Amino acid sequence: MRTRPTTATAAAALTATVALLLTGCGGSESEDSGKDKIAGADTGASASASPSPSASEDGVDRPEIKLPSDVKNVFEGGSTGDPVKDAVLADNERMINSIDEAITVDAEEHPALKFYSKDNALIAAASYVQSFYEAGTTWTGSTRYYDREVTLSGENAATVTYCGDETKSYSKDRETKEVKKSPGDADDYVSYSARVQKNADGVWQTTNVVSERGSEKCQP
Repeated sequence: MRTRPTTATAAAALTATVALLLTGCGGSESEDSGKDKIAGADTGASASASPSPSASEDGVDRPEIKLPSDVKNVFEGGSTGDPVKDAVLADNERMINSIDEAITVDAEEHPALKFYSKDNALIAAASYVQSFYEAGTTWTGSTRYYDREVTLSGENAATVTYCGDETKSYSKDRETKEVKKSPGDADDYVSYSARVQKNADGVWQTTNVVSERGSEKCQP
């Protein structure tokens, strides 16, 4: 399972959220550094294109998202037959990938994070990313997302519910690159409920996310 930051670490991370948002989720610049050090710094894995849905299908100018070769998100049930719901699910995938890119990839900026999240969701995502940085960890492996459903609320709002299976994703020390593998347990199954809104550019941005770790409805 991924190592989850302690309450103290998460609290400390929250104080850095404003700076994180302004610098594209970077940490503070060190004296001998030529750039900001951000979450996912020096992962030791080359970045490869993530399995995010194609941006060319709707003509939106989207920031590129890349994940390291040892990090993979698997999304089940991406096609509902309803083009609006499919578009919501596609941007939900991109939102999830944007957060994991910020955690695992070293870069001066992560524009996708603010492209797919806003309001409470952006603050929570930034705090979550920074908490990994503060704890000196990242993650590796594969996370599965399933039971994904969209409920539309008019033309420009919707709710996305889904489950996450982290039994094959593992904590990785940023400096030593040591991977801590452990047997999966109930806490590796997480349920999510995300509120999304369609902006003027046609992007379904996540505005709020509620999650429950150890969710019984997501366990096999």
